Amino acid sequence: MKIQTYYNHIRFYKPHHFVFYPVLILFLVASIYFACTTNDALIWSFISVCFVFLFCLAFMLRQHYALTLQNRIVRLEIRYRYFTLTGKRFEEFEYKLTDDQIFALRFAPDNDFLPLLDDALKNNLSGDAIKKAIVHWKADYNRV
Repeated sequence: MKIQTYYNHIRFYKPHHFVFYPVLILFLVASIYFACTTNDALIWSFISVCFVFLFCLAFMLRQHYALTLQNRIVRLEIRYRYFTLTGKRFEEFEYKLTDDQIFALRFAPDNDFLPLLDDALKNNLSGDAIKKAIVHWKADYNRV
């Protein structure tokens, strides 16, 4: 398995990103073309609007369900890691961090975790800045 870093941590689901979306875009382009070039412009315009709606709906739903659950799991993981490293509860100051910051901290190994957490709290680092500050990247190969 390829070693995960900041530059390759984004993951694609091939059937969805490289089959479903291209086919949907092809159908959308074809329906717009037929709406502009045929005598049945009204029906082809309606079909085009339906494809736009399907495209938007598919994009929103594919992310929403998986990421909502995974975000909860990442929060639990961070809470557990903080507790095992410090013996204290993470929830006491969790509200001071944004989701982006919390999710970026999951890539930090245990020896970088606490210093990065302190730095994020003191300097309000963005999630991207936290990821870039990680010296030894802790891979997350299971994120959707």
